[in-house]
Amino acid sequence: MIAILCFLPCWLLAACDGNSHGAPPAPAGRAGLTAEVTRTSHGIVHIRASDFAGLGFGLAYAYAQDNVCMLADSILTVRGERSRYFGGEAKPTAGVDGEYSVVIDYLNLHNFDLRNEESDFFFKAYLDPERLRGGYQEGSAEATALLSGYAAGYNRYLREKAGDLPAACRGAAWVKPITVDDVRLMIAEKALHASGQLFAREIVAAARDEQQGPASGDAPFPARNNEGLGSNAIALGGDASIDGRGILLANPHYPWFNTDRFYQVHLTVPGVYDAMGVSLGGIPIVVIGFNKDVAWTHTVTKAAHFTTFRLQLDNSDPSGSTYLLDGVPTKISTRVVTVQSLQADGTLRTKRKTFRDTALGIEMAAAGLPLGENAMLVLGDPNRHNTRLIEQWIAMGKADGAPALQTAMGRMGLPWVNTIAADRHGNALFVDYSVVPHVVPEKFAPDCLLFAPLLVFDGSRKTCHWGQDTNAPPGIFAGSSAPALIRRDYVANSNDGYWLTNSRQLLTGPGSGFSPLYGPVGVPQHLRTRLGFLQLDERLAERGRLGIDDLEALLFSNRVHAAELVVPDLLAGCRGTMDQHLAAACAAIAGWDRRVNLDSKGAVLFREFWLEAADIPDKWAVPFDAADPVHTPRGVAPAALAPMLAALRETALRLSALGMPLDAALGEHQVEVRQNVRYPVHGGIGDIDAVYNALHMKSPLTEQGYRDVAWGTSYLQLVGFDNNGPVARGLLAYGQSTDPASPYYADQLPLYAEKRLVPLPFTREQIEEDGGYQRATVSEK
Repeated sequence: MIAILCFLPCWLLAACDGNSHGAPPAPAGRAGLTAEVTRTSHGIVHIRASDFAGLGFGLAYAYAQDNVCMLADSILTVRGERSRYFGGEAKPTAGVDGEYSVVIDYLNLHNFDLRNEESDFFFKAYLDPERLRGGYQEGSAEATALLSGYAAGYNRYLREKAGDLPAACRGAAWVKPITVDDVRLMIAEKALHASGQLFAREIVAAARDEQQGPASGDAPFPARNNEGLGSNAIALGGDASIDGRGILLANPHYPWFNTDRFYQVHLTVPGVYDAMGVSLGGIPIVVIGFNKDVAWTHTVTKAAHFTTFRLQLDNSDPSGSTYLLDGVPTKISTRVVTVQSLQADGTLRTKRKTFRDTALGIEMAAAGLPLGENAMLVLGDPNRHNTRLIEQWIAMGKADGAPALQTAMGRMGLPWVNTIAADRHGNALFVDYSVVPHVVPEKFAPDCLLFAPLLVFDGSRKTCHWGQDTNAPPGIFAGSSAPALIRRDYVANSNDGYWLTNSRQLLTGPGSGFSPLYGPVGVPQHLRTRLGFLQLDERLAERGRLGIDDLEALLFSNRVHAAELVVPDLLAGCRGTMDQHLAAACAAIAGWDRRVNLDSKGAVLFREFWLEAADIPDKWAVPFDAADPVHTPRGVAPAALAPMLAALRETALRLSALGMPLDAALGEHQVEVRQNVRYPVHGGIGDIDAVYNALHMKSPLTEQGYRDVAWGTSYLQLVGFDNNGPVARGLLAYGQSTDPASPYYADQLPLYAEKRLVPLPFTREQIEEDGGYQRATVSEK
């Protein structure tokens, strides 16, 4: 029997009558599932259950209320079924006017720009449901229960709302029940952002088509830099906080439009687990958040999370299905993948490709690599079937302090992020316990590392393969070999090197140092990183000890550090100019407050200028000093002043041609549009212009300004502690829901524009006192 108890208005849950709408039986279901589902202001979801299965059940049910179309569409991606419903030549669903999108276009800044057919072949070839299933069977019972409950909760929602889904997917054949395997695939996709998904095109290009035979291998040379998603994080320790307890600032810069959007949740199994923060679509646990003792966040690490290997094929095997390992012939395995594509006449066309795989990784194609004769390139990806993510985050949510959190992270399940944490005891923690291939510094010698730009190692010799740490999963480093720092003043990170985690203690590593895969040391840092440390150190010097309000002020300072570094020299160079266009530009820059607030006049002019001027070579007067990475390089070199002024003049002419005043206020020209409503948004690009509060807009500057946020400041979380537990405030800038009919579709955008964080209710009493409090129970018996 299915039962649902409603204590408040029915819009809170998908339905209140418990009636079935005739949907087919759910592939995943479980008897005895019950969850208490509460909403507080801005749709924050609080799930309370007696076990982890109920927790996953309630979370999926609530998430589907807000984002069912986006989740259903995304499931097609990981199943490899996009072509079946949308056609093989089409691209993944892109949002229009603020509706949901599943486009993966922020990875590596190179675009996961695949047709549906390419995407389907990649996911079907790259992810193996059977291997994922086996990995979870070896893991914790709590993680297994969470996933099975999540599938059941989603299916429960579909059974109730089959005839009344949001307009974007109402009546769509592709909205259908899911299995636990689908949940595993959704989680697995999240692990690939800094590895397999970067090379999806090259992997598909290497496959053999049944009509064309062997692949041509002429895919373009792939990039390996790990740029894209970013974040800011500061953990204050007891020696730097007003009350002697830890304080955490979390400012992840994540997508605004697909299942990598955050979702505000509070998950409780009484006496076992009680954490609040955010999850991601398809991830049934808190990934950034806090409990009563510790708060944590993540930033994208600078480390590399893959290598490639050159394999020497065996000339004695004319089929090309054997390679040599220390001179011994070793067979290459093959996998035939089938994809069905919808045709214009409504029929389905079946295509097959054969992918080649080895113990070191799957084959990939790339032109122009110095591989030599009769060689094969494969991608080594330790996150390919990483099934430790969920139990990793469960363990983190149970930690009673930063040291316990660090110990819990010894599972090494986090795929590509650093962790920054602060606890009630005044500890501040930084660790890069992400999944990094075990390649010690000695293996970077030329006889093993054959081509550094793509991390190509010699796969024909075992001595060049990944090594192994004690108490670590196969092929990756253990926490004892990874960067970590715990302090009583502060740690911070803005996606730059681990070595600059505290400006007073540079972290260089044990012995001969950490593996080069963790990133270079002693190199110039991004301007956003520098501003983060600069403004924190300035405020500490001024006040000695800081509170939550101080960190909030740093978050929303909207200083443009690039301007602070160059504008004084620019204005000096402008003096006496007879060029009216340059004079007008200089006047606008002189009147600008050097920030990117909504009312900052001249911010658009400087941004467009700096996008050009940042590439001027040898532009700094004071060179980089590895002993002072926060304050160097700086100042405009005399030889760079003339080209900078020329760039400023050209920018002024371009803005004038667009009909835009040189002293235009940012808020008039940088907007997020939802259902034809323009919401002004503050913030800057981030790394280029040195703005802490980073936003990457989808469009370049046009007559309409910058329109719609691609990714950037998303979930904001400030957490301190008192004698009763956490004291938290936060914001989800884009809102909980991708459904335009939802009250949570755009309700937090004005809060972001106002720089107004709201209290995050954690205790039972705080939840029930919240002005938006509404509670119901959903169950299956």
